[in-house]
Amino acid sequence: MISGDTTLQRTTSQDQAHALFGQTMGLVAVTTGFFALGAYLGRDMSPGWGLAWWIASFACLFGINFAVRQSEHVAVGVLFGFGLLVGLAMAPTIAYYADTNPQAVWQAGGATALFIAGFGAAGYATRRDLSAFARLFFWALIALIVFGIVLIFVQIPNGSLIYAILGLVIFAGYTMFDFQRLRMSTDTGSAPLLAASIFLDILNVFQFFLSLFGSRRS
Repeated sequence: MISGDTTLQRTTSQDQAHALFGQTMGLVAVTTGFFALGAYLGRDMSPGWGLAWWIASFACLFGINFAVRQSEHVAVGVLFGFGLLVGLAMAPTIAYYADTNPQAVWQAGGATALFIAGFGAAGYATRRDLSAFARLFFWALIALIVFGIVLIFVQIPNGSLIYAILGLVIFAGYTMFDFQRLRMSTDTGSAPLLAASIFLDILNVFQFFLSLFGSRRS
């Protein structure tokens, strides 16, 4: 009887995990679609508008944490709004690369898909607890932000290349960590927050690859 209950609980937990995975990745896909829509709508905007949309998107990102406590449907709406705003914020940058080196945009998109699929699968499958590395990833990201600020004022040989490669290393860790969290969680109410984290991984990886491929002239 105990063995039967244990098997039932394990099966139920697996079903919940699979349902959460499908729900979360569905939200990521739709959010990415809103991002693409925002990038298209804002393709003719001036770069100055990009900053305004970035500020609005950050406000929206923080809003997801509060919205999820009130209603999952509201949190999902805020998540989609976040994707749209980030698309508008990045529109001038993507439009610039699309005009000067269009191949870089497609290369960055393809590389991002492979990167997320590879490291996401590794994080989802690994049995090693990656939460112990979460603080390391956080401080590494802070150090990268500081390094990026230094690059604005100091000319460092191949500084942009180093910045992009370090960023990809850090977000390889974040991607694995977020997909492991997705595997270990069974709370479907956490789907919007998990989707936001994975979408941010995708967004940052795309930016780093865009910087790498965009620096090369075809």
